[in-house]
Amino acid sequence: MEGRTVLITGAAGGLGRAFALGFAGRGYRVAVADINLEGAEQTAKLVREAGAEAAAFAADVTSVDSTEDLAKRCAEFGDGRIDVVINNAAVYATVTRTPFEDIDPAEWDLVMNVNLKGPWLVTRAASPYLAEGGRVINLSSATIFSGSEQWMHYVASKGGVVAMTRVMAKELGRRGITVNAIAPGFTLTEASYGLMENAENYGVDRGAIKRASQPEDIVGAALFLAGPDSSYYTGQTMVVDGGRQFI
Repeated sequence: MEGRTVLITGAAGGLGRAFALGFAGRGYRVAVADINLEGAEQTAKLVREAGAEAAAFAADVTSVDSTEDLAKRCAEFGDGRIDVVINNAAVYATVTRTPFEDIDPAEWDLVMNVNLKGPWLVTRAASPYLAEGGRVINLSSATIFSGSEQWMHYVASKGGVVAMTRVMAKELGRRGITVNAIAPGFTLTEASYGLMENAENYGVDRGAIKRASQPEDIVGAALFLAGPDSSYYTGQTMVVDGGRQFI
């Protein structure tokens, strides 16, 4: 998709980095954003080595000023417009598993600010620069369909992403922009390995496909949602979990 610009948040590593490299392979200009600028710059370097244009930006997705500055700079990088926004930034590995009665309200607020308020603020800031035919892709989680004990704040934040996606789809649809969500299952990233021992075996027995999910397994869904074949597909949540559950 030569000439098109994608903005990816939370792209210093893990799934965000996989998205960046996947879109680079399709010829997109890739704007890499993360609160960790050093990591974002490393991702941008890898994108350039893959032959695509890239720019790295420091951004706090919970800040109005930061997200507005990010959108402005990304649009400048993209010759005045943004074609695809991937709202990937999230608090995940550091979320404490705790019975819901004992969740620290400060941690609840942090999770909601990053995982739910963040996609809203980023899309809000990017909206003036989104071209007709643009795409917004929000990252939810397959855990919203099954529930995950002692992780209520994370699950609730990702459930909110689905609800927000549906409203955004109706409002931005008037401008020919589609908005969809991807709900990955447990995927092997640096963060996931930090959550538990033997992460590569977690849940494999429950899937129709008997292997662990890699970040690259999620990239194809995003490329579809960003491409021309999904122009009439909006407000939906695509579960990518190797058949661990059927919705």
